[in-house]
Amino acid sequence: MSADHPPGLDLDRLRDHLDRARPGLLGRGPLTARLIEGGRSNLTYTVTDGTARWVVRRPPLGHVLATAHDMRREHRVLSALHPTAVPVPRPVLLCEDESVLGAPFYVMEFVAGTPYRTAEQLLPLGPERTRAVVLGLVDVLVDLHAVDPREVGLGDFGRPEGFLDRQLRRWGKQLAASRGRELPGIDELHAALGRTLPASPAPAVVHGDFRLDNVLIDSSGGTDSSDGTDSSDGTDSSGGTDRIAAVLDWEMSTLGDPLTDLGLLAMYSVRLEVPDSPVSTTAGAPGHPDPAELVERYAARSGRDVSAVSWYTAFAWFKLAVILEGIHYRYTLGQTVGAGFDRIGELVPLFIEHGLTTLQEG
Repeated sequence: MSADHPPGLDLDRLRDHLDRARPGLLGRGPLTARLIEGGRSNLTYTVTDGTARWVVRRPPLGHVLATAHDMRREHRVLSALHPTAVPVPRPVLLCEDESVLGAPFYVMEFVAGTPYRTAEQLLPLGPERTRAVVLGLVDVLVDLHAVDPREVGLGDFGRPEGFLDRQLRRWGKQLAASRGRELPGIDELHAALGRTLPASPAPAVVHGDFRLDNVLIDSSGGTDSSDGTDSSDGTDSSGGTDRIAAVLDWEMSTLGDPLTDLGLLAMYSVRLEVPDSPVSTTAGAPGHPDPAELVERYAARSGRDVSAVSWYTAFAWFKLAVILEGIHYRYTLGQTVGAGFDRIGELVPLFIEHGLTTLQEG
């Protein structure tokens, strides 16, 4: 922790606001804060008064599109889901007064846990615990999609009618805005997805970026969330339990087609045989279940028809190809600097190929 004010977080103004809005929340100790690394959009800080800890979320500095960094939306979905079986941090306060920090923000409880973003980070868990953690991720997704949006006050959280068509058109526009070179196959993939658009199941709360590195894993030996139907219960050698303590990063959540979450999770579970890939996944960790096992578990536990999952997985490949091409395009313009950005462009054809193959093989 540093007593200095990190960028975007004026601790004096924050304390003054919290003392007025939530009297007694803070202790007498001075506030210190740390910017959490790893976030790609909204800024996330841990804040402590020396006794307790909280997390503050706000839009990035100089943000332009308010809808892409909607603090009210994130706070709302956390408030709705916290009483359910879906593990999310308890929201503490929403502040839409931009005079406090220069942008809307919200405060939530601090949840202890580890985010696993790469296969290498999973190695200390070993194959059995890794498998249990990833299968547990599927179980949480089933719990999320089982939530009745109307019962938790999210009946108007999105527009599920025409959801897939709008998504496909949106990412097509994103592709057009990032055109800087020829990308063989990407127009073919986009068109094929449009021709084979599946009928969506009943709408659900969709996370929008559901994968292992957007959750916190607690290995301190807390209560196991498994229902006992699988032998991989996450128990470690000391008798403790690996459990998903919190699902984070709800900025892309909405009401929509739940199988888009499943397709994305399946895509991220495919091993990319690219040495030193600048796009990290956990799929190469020993014990990591393959996409077919994850889909089968989801189907068995949710009761949903997943026969069209190849379309959703192919769409995930297309969406990530567009995102990576956008990063590459900004890199060629000198707008993005840093390690690994010079290699992003070479991955785009691989993602296109995976998308086409997935859709063709069905």
